[in-house]
Amino acid sequence: MAIPRFYSPDQLSSGARIALAEQAARHAARVLRLREGDAVILFDGSGGEYPAHIAEIGKHHVTAQLGAHRPRECEAPLNVTLAQAISAGDKMDFTLQKATELGIAQIQPLASERSVVRLSGERADKRVGHWQGVVVSACEQSGRNRIPPVAPIQQFNNWLGSDFAGLRLMLAPDAELSLRDLPKPEQPVTLLIGPEGGFSEIETASARHAKFIPVRLGARILRTETAALAALAAMQALWGDF
Repeated sequence: MAIPRFYSPDQLSSGARIALAEQAARHAARVLRLREGDAVILFDGSGGEYPAHIAEIGKHHVTAQLGAHRPRECEAPLNVTLAQAISAGDKMDFTLQKATELGIAQIQPLASERSVVRLSGERADKRVGHWQGVVVSACEQSGRNRIPPVAPIQQFNNWLGSDFAGLRLMLAPDAELSLRDLPKPEQPVTLLIGPEGGFSEIETASARHAKFIPVRLGARILRTETAALAALAAMQALWGDF
């Protein structure tokens, strides 16, 4: 059985005794049913991890005794920002969870013309917080010790005015190029994925004007949640650590 891993929002240090965050404590005690003395691993997102053991389980708290810092890393050599148009229901959660497992470096949710879900204000902030929690859980499960940040939701056209470094790719089923036609990027990559109905013609033209290169994934049209993950897996196979 794999040793359970927990993220700590507080900075960790070798030899310290710390209280697990509320959600992590609940998961450790009520779901995993860990006992005092059981081995766990903690990380704070700054790199590396701490082997530890459960020191105490109380009614409303769980504490862990940390061992020495272990500089273990499993980050992908390919730095990819996933710019994902917001999808409906659990699709967005699924996409961000699996993208994290595939080694994504950061995530930019986008509100596009054909996005089914419309979020603003407090609802948008809560949803971004929820997505960040999905990413944290995926890091705990997949062994990553650095947390990909989920940026605040941006309107598609406003985001296109940002400064982009490196290669800019946009999935498009009618594109002439495929990923294998491109040389290995030496700089970060921004991968742009449309919503369920795809980008509008105006949005596609605007992205091209912003120097996004259209690429295709075979002859079949993929769902938004499938397209993002297929593209990331292919990029890791071609240019990353697969």
